[in-house]
Amino acid sequence: MKQKKGFNLRTICGENIVVAEGIENIDFSRIISMNESAAYLWKKTQGTDFDAQTLKDLLLEEYEVDETTAENDARKLIATWSEAGIIEN
Repeated sequence: MKQKKGFNLRTICGENIVVAEGIENIDFSRIISMNESAAYLWKKTQGTDFDAQTLKDLLLEEYEVDETTAENDARKLIATWSEAGIIEN
């Protein structure tokens, strides 16, 4: 999967927010906010294809977390991003 074109991470007032750029992506009914680790993963996967294994490996590389937790977090994050409509296969 990959990030949908037109969605970019911005830091606004200290918050990591994914903003839509381009008329086709404008939906003001929701704001996509990311915590530090989700923003880290978004930045690391920008412009690349990725999957749960990619996110898991990045989490293990950056944070002191066990493999099971990293895998669960990676799968949950992909589900959240899919539901938000900011990634595609």
